[in-house]
Amino acid sequence: MATINFGGVKEDVVTREEFPMEKAREVLKDETIAIIGYGVQGPGQSLNLRDNGFNVIIGQRKDSKTWDKAVADGWVPGETLFEIEEAAKRGTIIQFLLSDAGQISLWPAIKQQLTAGKALYFSHGFGVTYNDQTGIVPPKDVDVILVAPKGSGTSLRRLFLAGQGLNSSFAIFQDATGRARERVIALGIGVGSGYLFETDFKKEVFSDLTGERGTLMGAIQGIFAAQYETLRSKGHSPSEAFNETVEELTQSLMPLVAENGMDWMYANCSTTAQRGALDWWKKFRDATKPVFEELYNSVAEGKEAARSIESNSQPDYREKLNEELKELRESEMWQAGSAVRKLRPNA
Repeated sequence: MATINFGGVKEDVVTREEFPMEKAREVLKDETIAIIGYGVQGPGQSLNLRDNGFNVIIGQRKDSKTWDKAVADGWVPGETLFEIEEAAKRGTIIQFLLSDAGQISLWPAIKQQLTAGKALYFSHGFGVTYNDQTGIVPPKDVDVILVAPKGSGTSLRRLFLAGQGLNSSFAIFQDATGRARERVIALGIGVGSGYLFETDFKKEVFSDLTGERGTLMGAIQGIFAAQYETLRSKGHSPSEAFNETVEELTQSLMPLVAENGMDWMYANCSTTAQRGALDWWKKFRDATKPVFEELYNSVAEGKEAARSIESNSQPDYREKLNEELKELRESEMWQAGSAVRKLRPNA
């Protein structure tokens, strides 16, 4: 592993240079990787693994839209595409990539196929960490491992096709074979990770649930709405409010942050913007820190898991979800956003 200095803290990470693709293929040359689920993470991980030369099969319900999507992506029924139980039976590594609610529902069927020496792979620590709520308790004679790309399966695939990578965490919950570590790192390289950093199942799910509800999704929408509504209430037009709230951030400033960091972005803005940012960022930190503390504690206590399991397991979950998404989609801010996006130059 390579030792990297992260802001004064030294951390061991795995890079492609020290664990090249050829080594990953050698480690997994006798393995059959069964991807169970073809929804969010399944397509990106499976297609990247296939393109990188690994032996991959897909497990999916035959009467589902995702079965048809898998066929469209080149998976062949009876050869590389099977019903879930059959794929799990054939696989020596079972990548359990269904939704958290889907994992709970299908766990009894998957558990039956976990014979000694196999590996059970997750991309989220939810099922194992909250096993008192999920019932997912793996047998003692299989490896239990995790690779969690830090982004969606769509982003993982897009970056792969662009010759880039998405950073991932990895973890070992159970090493029954003595090969769990080389298996999980090889899989992390195979799915297209930029570099791999080590964690454990609990830390992965705690940070993931906090991030999703926080800066990655929940907090950013809340901040967008607060600023947009303030500008609109003070007489600013929808176009002006949206551009100053969302468009400039996503199209101009965040790419600069991604390129070289927040200080570099500040340095490449006007002196007036710099002064305002430096004067106000700590006020926003202090105002939101209690909310993040509350959020993290709710995750750690299992309350967020319980809420997720309860709501996502309801038969009318999709209908309710669509109604909530409709509220966002039809809000003035995101209707304004739709108009703004159409006006972006194409070249």
